[in-house]
Amino acid sequence: MRGGDGSGKTTLLRLLAGDLPAHAGHLQVNDVRLADLSVSYRQQVFWADPRSSALDQITPVDYFTSLHRNHPGFDEQLLGELIKGLSLAPHLDKPLYMLSTGSKRKVWLAAAFASGAAVTLLDEPFAALDKASIVFVMELLEDAARHPARAWVLAHYEAPGDVPLAQIIDLGD
Repeated sequence: MRGGDGSGKTTLLRLLAGDLPAHAGHLQVNDVRLADLSVSYRQQVFWADPRSSALDQITPVDYFTSLHRNHPGFDEQLLGELIKGLSLAPHLDKPLYMLSTGSKRKVWLAAAFASGAAVTLLDEPFAALDKASIVFVMELLEDAARHPARAWVLAHYEAPGDVPLAQIIDLGD
């Protein structure tokens, strides 16, 4: 999904995540409706708002540990590879509030890829990342596109050029 600032990208992601109520219709993933089984729905959808400060007091290690409860398909082995690929090891025991914006986003990205969620929502996935991390995330997304076991919804001001996308939703500028 692409669009300029204020076009509704984040709002749409929050709606898909179940953070905002739908005014009409219903949300459903793998035959589980949000209105019927909120916990089961949320286990199938990964969303972390990169602008939220709600988790600032915990460490990345604590955050990753909490995801095991929320996402039964969480992949610990993949998480180790993601921590290495995103250069997160030096930051794992620091509270999130001590991390730079880029490092905090790397934590959310590692969690997203390792979550195993059927639907993964990423808001501005390349914002505040260093070049090496952008390349790494692009490679992960390219691999995800080649093995479409999961649905990925990316919100960005432009579509990532090297990632084969199933569809682009243009929300305008």
